[in-house]
Amino acid sequence: MKKTAILVFAAGFLWNLVSPAFAQTAPGGQGSPVTAQTKDEQKATKAEQAPIYDESADAKADINAAIVRAGKENRRILVQWGANWCGWCRLLHKLFHDDKSIARKLLYEYEVVLVDIGKFDKNTDLAESHDAFTNGFKKAGVPYLTVLDGDGRDLANQDTSVFETGKTYDPNKILDFLTKNQAAYFQAEEVLRKGLEKAGASGRRVFLHFGAPWCGWCKRLEAWMARPDVAPPLSKEFVEVKIDQDRMVGGKEIKVRFPGSEKGGIPWYAVLNPDGKVLVDSSFQGNNIGFPATDQEIAAFGEFLKKGTNSLSQPEIQKLLDTLKEPAK
Repeated sequence: MKKTAILVFAAGFLWNLVSPAFAQTAPGGQGSPVTAQTKDEQKATKAEQAPIYDESADAKADINAAIVRAGKENRRILVQWGANWCGWCRLLHKLFHDDKSIARKLLYEYEVVLVDIGKFDKNTDLAESHDAFTNGFKKAGVPYLTVLDGDGRDLANQDTSVFETGKTYDPNKILDFLTKNQAAYFQAEEVLRKGLEKAGASGRRVFLHFGAPWCGWCKRLEAWMARPDVAPPLSKEFVEVKIDQDRMVGGKEIKVRFPGSEKGGIPWYAVLNPDGKVLVDSSFQGNNIGFPATDQEIAAFGEFLKKGTNSLSQPEIQKLLDTLKEPAK
């Protein structure tokens, strides 16, 4: 691949010029009109030329935000150091999206952060703090991978040339690397037990909710619960316990213990007392509220909070409901 920092940029530049994967020409050869391209070919060309690295991003803030999310979800952070001029970076990024096994692995196990390195003159201090510059992509080139745990500790730095096969990457080698560095799964029974104990010790109740990495509505609920104007009043009343039915050992088995959780999919949630007794759940008119998005769902969620709370006042509950009525950002 690319063996020195000096050669890397030149190699990436030449790759973009000559590689058929990244330098599109009109179907009829040089000089053929662009209008001869089919619509699908034009879309493919635009996709390949579109930047994949946000050159204006605050990379440190992006990594810190990913650490917070990963810590809460027992996941890892995968940092992809690279640049938009780098053909191999584009090739790796495309494989991450197109290969179903890799895409699923990343969805389930990793927070992915792309960090732009410019011409080896950008975010180098940040990379150095993860031992990924001088001993990393300054020698090996890009793309270069760093794996962090949920506390932000460095777990692995990887030169991606070891994944290469000819003019592409071996997806099996990449999948092996990702699998080797993923987090060990939690035991759902233990997660619930600790949540109930914490609730008993603090005089609160448990807000138990079930989710999965593929569930978009679950992510919306979790993002809402984490909002700075929502988290404080909720945490005053509840200990949040999430059971990932796909990524926790025994997660699905716990879910079936709750009557009504099989209706309407996920997110399904309930308020429990410290003894594990269900005080109220998200069942509503024979279905499941899920993430409250419609006026009817928001009203039903308001009733859920009223029945489940021990200390939230009606004005506090109304403020929470008002945040659900705000346009999605």
